[in-house]
Amino acid sequence: MDKIENLFEKRLLKKIPMDFEKVKSSLKISKSKPENAKRLFESGFYGDSLLSAYTSMFHSARALLYYEGIQEKSHYGVYVYLRERFSHKIPLELLNSLNFLREERHKILYGFEEDISKEQVENSILNCEEFLEVIGEILK
Repeated sequence: MDKIENLFEKRLLKKIPMDFEKVKSSLKISKSKPENAKRLFESGFYGDSLLSAYTSMFHSARALLYYEGIQEKSHYGVYVYLRERFSHKIPLELLNSLNFLREERHKILYGFEEDISKEQVENSILNCEEFLEVIGEILK
């Protein structure tokens, strides 16, 4: 059984009718987050900036899943689905960034310490902007 089939079996991904409204809503959220990430970064709120960058990437990815008629129930499932189905269209660096930010998001929200460098946040903002562009191209 491949990884994606396993995610469907565990109900971490679910087939739904393709929904253009959900695609548009996720893209709208995704497009608003890079500017938030930049403002937070400039104010020294690195953790919050990283969360905004991740939220942008997550909602871009989610838009693609909605376009394919898939509902996610797991952030990890989104990453696995994209890696398995879109690695020929989404650069590995961006997929790795999505996964890194997914893990950092968990640490920020549920951990006790933030150990985030200025460089990590700068790269994450650049990656979220590029990720949004790549997903936009796929959805055209």
